[in-house]
Amino acid sequence: MIALGRLGVDLYPLRTGVPLAEVDTFGKFLGGSPANVAVAAARLGRRTALVSRTGDDSFGDYLRAELKAFGVDARWVEPVPELPTPVTFCEIFPPDDFPLYFYRRPEAPDLRITAGSLDLDAIRAARVLWATGTGLSAEPSRTATLTALAHRRRAAHTVLDLDWRPMLWDEAERPHARAHYAAALAHATVAVGNIAECAEATGHRDPDAAADALLAAGVTLAVVKQGPEGVLAAHRDGARVTLPPVPVEVVNGLGAGDAFGGALCHGLLAGWPLATTIRYANAAGALVAGRLACSSAMPRADEIDALLGGTA
Repeated sequence: MIALGRLGVDLYPLRTGVPLAEVDTFGKFLGGSPANVAVAAARLGRRTALVSRTGDDSFGDYLRAELKAFGVDARWVEPVPELPTPVTFCEIFPPDDFPLYFYRRPEAPDLRITAGSLDLDAIRAARVLWATGTGLSAEPSRTATLTALAHRRRAAHTVLDLDWRPMLWDEAERPHARAHYAAALAHATVAVGNIAECAEATGHRDPDAAADALLAAGVTLAVVKQGPEGVLAAHRDGARVTLPPVPVEVVNGLGAGDAFGGALCHGLLAGWPLATTIRYANAAGALVAGRLACSSAMPRADEIDALLGGTA
């Protein structure tokens, strides 16, 4: 599996239920959604790699070391000398309020990935490519993302995580986001997103309508995450399942979607039935939602099996 895109340092408060102004102790973690998905899949025994960029600084050194420690191949994670490594802060107000503060100025290094720097042979050969909507937000990353997706020639499994984070798009680019999503979806076999992300990509907030629009855009599998209402997964062959979330006492919900993504890839690679894959991914997300961190909180297979009663 190869993931492409965002990478940075997460600085998360070690006190919950208070604003950042009152926090005096933070934990430092590897962050960035594609990086977390790669870590999640590695925790489940998959060979994973990340294509990204950092600053040429100590935080960048930390991230490359963390990737290697998590078992993620970091050969394509390169430093950009003139830019700092991004840092993200959050506030933690369980069960459902987790504001994020992104420091990615003057520009995030991961948006400097170029099409010419990609190892297209490796991207074509990977059993999964995981790309994100944030990669479409600016050049040269947009062309690199579309080039990687197109080079797959719709090979399974070519995943687009819709990953709509408007604060990471320049104001002038936001009106064009749907067109960029359409260009990416034309090359993807799987689309994953929550209701807000699906609405941005398709214009539909109704889960079934959004799934239908994603299938019409060209994907084989549409996965629509609905928070407490569960997950809808619709396949081009007509299969359609909606499964509830796995109950958990939420500590920090920010990493749950990335754990879901890594487990989704694991299930797709294993060839499991659709319902089994989504149930397993829901359980992975629940375990991380019950923990403070993101990357270091990604569950192992035995933890997911235990939560599901050994029936995964």
